[in-house]
Amino acid sequence: MTRVCRNCPLFGGAFSAILPPGAIDVSDLRPVLDSQEVFCHPMTDQSLIVELLELQAHVRGEAAARYHFEDVGGVQGARAVHVLSVQPLCLENLSLRGSCQDAWFLSGKQQVAKENQQVAKDVTLHQALLRLPQYLTDILLTFNQPPSNSRSLGPENLSCPPWSLGNFEQLVTSLTLHDPNIFGPQ
Repeated sequence: MTRVCRNCPLFGGAFSAILPPGAIDVSDLRPVLDSQEVFCHPMTDQSLIVELLELQAHVRGEAAARYHFEDVGGVQGARAVHVLSVQPLCLENLSLRGSCQDAWFLSGKQQVAKENQQVAKDVTLHQALLRLPQYLTDILLTFNQPPSNSRSLGPENLSCPPWSLGNFEQLVTSLTLHDPNIFGPQ
């Protein structure tokens, strides 16, 4: 059975976005911060995170994307972080173009050990940073791509192939704000 991408409400309907096929809402499995929406792939260790963060006004442009990448590495206890590329995103391609003043796409690797494991693995991360200064908010979208996963991808699992960078780009470009009250009084 193939699951189709859907325009999914996020943050109680304040936002919506197109999620990749088979995305599982992690909040159905474990607690997730109110400032995050987290989704996992049903067959791989891939995950997608949408975070509403306080605007980091002290960093601008490419430095802001690097700041958030390194911050995520620190939170995850990464033993090493390495930025592969940082590029500006074309605002015209974003559903949030009316609210977003600045947007960046970063690809990098972080060496992270899972809970209760000593061996660290290189995880590829793709991040999109959408800056909404009028709401004092940075929106950080992250696509985690761990190395070839331990779960079997046999024929029975082909109904939900691993997510691609194209799936992540669709999430980023489709992210739509419906209720600015999520940011509190302006």
